[in-house]
Amino acid sequence: MEPQLPADLRFLKALVTVLTAVMILGVITIVAVLVTRLPGAAVDAPEALAIPPGTTIVAVTRAPSFFLVTTDDDRLLVFDVDGSFRREVSLD
Repeated sequence: MEPQLPADLRFLKALVTVLTAVMILGVITIVAVLVTRLPGAAVDAPEALAIPPGTTIVAVTRAPSFFLVTTDDDRLLVFDVDGSFRREVSLD
């Protein structure tokens, strides 16, 4: 016959088991939320954006009425939705 654990130790064992299960479910939930929410769709920019030669695009942001292109030489280029150039803003 196996000796019984004291009541306090059995209670502590149950608490640790429940905490482990809750933490596992929490990690699974967080991973599921990150996987479903983070990978947003890429911006569909028109292929005909008139980017100046030698300029590298750092980021593209789409608004309902324009595209905002950030370049590596600290400029913002604003384009219409159809891809035509609107204006340039210097970030200096």
